Amino acid sequence: MEVFIEWNYHMPKGPSVTFTSDYMLIKQAILLAKDIEKTGRVKELWFIDRDGYRWTKKNLEKMNKKKAEEPDEFFVYFDGGFEKHTLQAGLGVVIYYKMGETEKRIRMNEKIGQIDNNNEAEYAALWLAIRELETLNVKNKRISFAGDSQVVINQLNGEWAVYEEAFNRWIDRIEDKLSYHNIKAEYHLIGREENKEAHRLAEQALHDVTIKSELALNEEEAYPGDE
Repeated sequence: MEVFIEWNYHMPKGPSVTFTSDYMLIKQAILLAKDIEKTGRVKELWFIDRDGYRWTKKNLEKMNKKKAEEPDEFFVYFDGGFEKHTLQAGLGVVIYYKMGETEKRIRMNEKIGQIDNNNEAEYAALWLAIRELETLNVKNKRISFAGDSQVVINQLNGEWAVYEEAFNRWIDRIEDKLSYHNIKAEYHLIGREENKEAHRLAEQALHDVTIKSELALNEEEAYPGDE
């Protein structure tokens, strides 16, 4: 979660002036606010999140302490591979997040059938990612999702029209699930090189190599299927 600081600076012999900072992580914002308060001239200070909610320092510290006990700061990569001759899809998902001060990563894949094309495989991969977030009991978050399909990302962002009935069904399912858990999604179009982890997982799924792993990033792990 990111916030910016808005504070009212009271000059000894002059008017009060309001300043705002850039967005920053909560921990950084609290440290900066304490430093600002040392001037002794802060009349009023608020923390404002990306949804426009205003927090006092006391309430933000309390909330931040609680957040340290639950997963946060999610970034999700997804990719879908498709075999036209079998109508099967390989789905790849990589989820990065933090648990307190520990950075973690989940890698997973799945093979499914009855898919019509590659773009539908991409939607199915995103759905797999959202189902995994649900198992983590993720709620009330702003989450970034990154994929390399221009069609899918632009449709999810509302920039391109959706004419395919199958795609509309996937979008409705995805949006309903996100809304149910109060997850605000941000969709980012990235290059294939940036999405190579999820792409590889999708390919391995098509070759019947099933992967599901979770680790703290300071641990070492041999990538499943490398042997």
